[in-house]
Amino acid sequence: MAAEPQGELFKSAVVPVEIREHARVRRLTVRVYPGGRVTVTVPKGTSPAQVQRFVTRHQDWISRKVAQFSLDEDYELPTSIELPSTGDTWIVHYRSGRPGFRVVADRVLEIRHADEDREMAHRALAAWAIAEARRSLEPWLAAVSAETGLVYRDVHWRRQRTRWGSYSRSGTLSLNVAVLFQPPEVVRYLFVHELSHTRHMNHSASFWKLVESHEPDYRSLDRQLTEGWRLVPSWLTARPSP
Repeated sequence: MAAEPQGELFKSAVVPVEIREHARVRRLTVRVYPGGRVTVTVPKGTSPAQVQRFVTRHQDWISRKVAQFSLDEDYELPTSIELPSTGDTWIVHYRSGRPGFRVVADRVLEIRHADEDREMAHRALAAWAIAEARRSLEPWLAAVSAETGLVYRDVHWRRQRTRWGSYSRSGTLSLNVAVLFQPPEVVRYLFVHELSHTRHMNHSASFWKLVESHEPDYRSLDRQLTEGWRLVPSWLTARPSP
């Protein structure tokens, strides 16, 4: 669900900007993702000078968004996690110990990490999110597949920074675990979208017609999904230090 990167053309005054060329877009757009990553999607044939002017015009907005999404050193680890996709709220406890997580009671999560090691805690939280997506969202995906007749072979959950999902010719769906933090109707749309690639490995008119047959309000839901990064917590999207 994302254009292939064209490569980094330049650095803005804030952070490196990744350029994505897309044949279907008609105007330049900029997005800032949780963690501070900046991408500019451009129509095919856009010159570097045009991109530079566009980014310069939007520099103040980019700066504000990067500051908003950047993971601060004093960021507080969550003591509760709300999942709009399922309507569940989890209580989170932390304790020292071997890194990892475990569910200690109904909707009660224990995160184990070394004292003062936030990065380790982030890793454990991300691992729990993937396990929770498998538990709560995979049966839903299977139900949408049965409902639509769009069959897949396997599904992998990933912690991606720009893609919500993809489908391979081998029959495997790759879905972003961050969809846990999207409303149910948006989650279902993502499932329909990626399952439709089992018939059309592109975004042709035939593809969108198939999507629409299973989700008539796909245009609005696609916009919501595009803006859905603002709902994703920083502890899930932040990348660990090398």
